[in-house]
Amino acid sequence: MNHMIVKHTVKDFAAWKKAFDEHAATRKSAGSTGAQVFRNEANPNKVVVVMDWTSSDAAKKFAGSDNLRQVMEKAGVISHPEIIFADGAGKSAN
Repeated sequence: MNHMIVKHTVKDFAAWKKAFDEHAATRKSAGSTGAQVFRNEANPNKVVVVMDWTSSDAAKKFAGSDNLRQVMEKAGVISHPEIIFADGAGKSAN
């Protein structure tokens, strides 16, 4: 399984989450098969998103798209996003 992990700070989580949810169909058509959103307990506007992708190439193409840059800006991302591409290495027993 291919993953794209994005860490960034947003101006207002509720506004960002609405934009993120509205962008789901675009992510899906680009090859995303799902996503999980996490918030920092100390600062709920620090967000981590883990997205599953059909391929690493699809994730990289999406990450470099003008569409994503525009949506992130409109959604209120106020930090430079840190993006990590990873493949699943399997689960471990606790």
